[in-house]
Amino acid sequence: MFGFLNINKPKGMTSYDVVAVLRRITKIKQIGHTGTLDPFATGVLPVCIGNATRLSEYLHNDKSYIAQIKFGFNTDTYDCDGQITQTFDKKINREDLENILKDFTGEIEQLPPMYSAVKVNGKKLYEYARKGEIVEIKPRKVTIYELKLLDFSYENQTAKIFIDCKSGTYIRSLAFDIAQKLGTGAYLTELTRTKSDIFELENSLNLEGLTKETVEKNLINPSKVLKMPMVEVAEADLKLIRNGMSLEKKSSDGFVGLVYNDELYAVGLAENNIIKMKKVLL
Repeated sequence: MFGFLNINKPKGMTSYDVVAVLRRITKIKQIGHTGTLDPFATGVLPVCIGNATRLSEYLHNDKSYIAQIKFGFNTDTYDCDGQITQTFDKKINREDLENILKDFTGEIEQLPPMYSAVKVNGKKLYEYARKGEIVEIKPRKVTIYELKLLDFSYENQTAKIFIDCKSGTYIRSLAFDIAQKLGTGAYLTELTRTKSDIFELENSLNLEGLTKETVEKNLINPSKVLKMPMVEVAEADLKLIRNGMSLEKKSSDGFVGLVYNDELYAVGLAENNIIKMKKVLL
């Protein structure tokens, strides 16, 4: 098997749990995902099968989410799986929230949550957090293309927000930072990833009931996923490709996919119509 799967990750599972289930179903070890979702979160989890695991670096992982936020409380994890650490009496209103969202669009800086897999000095932040150890976290630049308030309840102090952002953005930190600027606390009660690269929620597969046959049937051809020019090669070129030899082909400069009979055989780097092999896949 060689391709991508668009999985709808269920609540309560880690992203690695999903990979483990698919390994059992397919009997294939070479499986990975392209972006972690927290256990409480649901939605789009792109999964690479076989040699597609070698292509994740070429994906453009812009992502979209719908986040449910509860204001008035902070938790240690910034989500509903954590323990409440602080409460606030202040109530926010819809107008103030909508106005503050404008301050969080574009390129901003944010601190990753302490309960995250970001590494500091070779150790994951959640390992420090679980031991109660304090470590300095440096802010990271992230890009948020759009924030849109979908729903708000003053009585319940809850909001539903749509987020379109660049890969690397922590939605838990975003909720915390928005609340802090409003003079209150917040944590995520629900989070659904609706899109990652070309993978969308409405086209995703539920993990429950998947079989090896349905996985094979729903594999997405890598040539349809990668956002790079595809260069059609001849059968005679395949031996050169498999041996890692360069090809002389008319092509735009930059990364290109080399395709024969609709199958992606390699990714190459083209310059002046000479394509050097970067990753041979079939």
